Amino acid sequence: MCRGKSVSDSYYDTAQICLNGHVINTMARDYPQSNQKHCSKCGAQSITGCPACGSTIRGYYHVPGVFGGSRYIRPGYCHDCGKPYPWTITSLEAARELADELDGLSSEERKQLKDSFPDLVKSTPKTALAETRFKKLMKKAGVEAYGGMKSILIDVVSEAVKKSLFGP
Repeated sequence: MCRGKSVSDSYYDTAQICLNGHVINTMARDYPQSNQKHCSKCGAQSITGCPACGSTIRGYYHVPGVFGGSRYIRPGYCHDCGKPYPWTITSLEAARELADELDGLSSEERKQLKDSFPDLVKSTPKTALAETRFKKLMKKAGVEAYGGMKSILIDVVSEAVKKSLFGP
């Protein structure tokens, strides 16, 4: 550890992320020269704060004397107000729309699938139920439906759910 600095000097930098969820800069405050008004991957506007409350999006966690660190995991929800970020909202909407297109499921099964999505993107007491329901219904819906859902949800579900639903 660096002399004169302690873990209490640790802080979150600000992340800059586009509205579609592409991480642009995890150290937007310390390295503003790397910021972009729009995403170079999709052209969407970038943000550094929660649209609902204005709180900054947590970026890289700086710890004095520690270099490197863990991989940045983009948040799905604001740490301050708890509202979902735009990329979480868009992914959930897309998954719901895809569920409506699945021919292999009854209307009741499509509703059950859509109702399970919120518990797949955050850790709740119902997450295990949502995982089981998702697996069962995707098996019935078929490989193509599973592939579509995977491409929509892979970046917004928790790491544990990702492994359970889509493998390592």
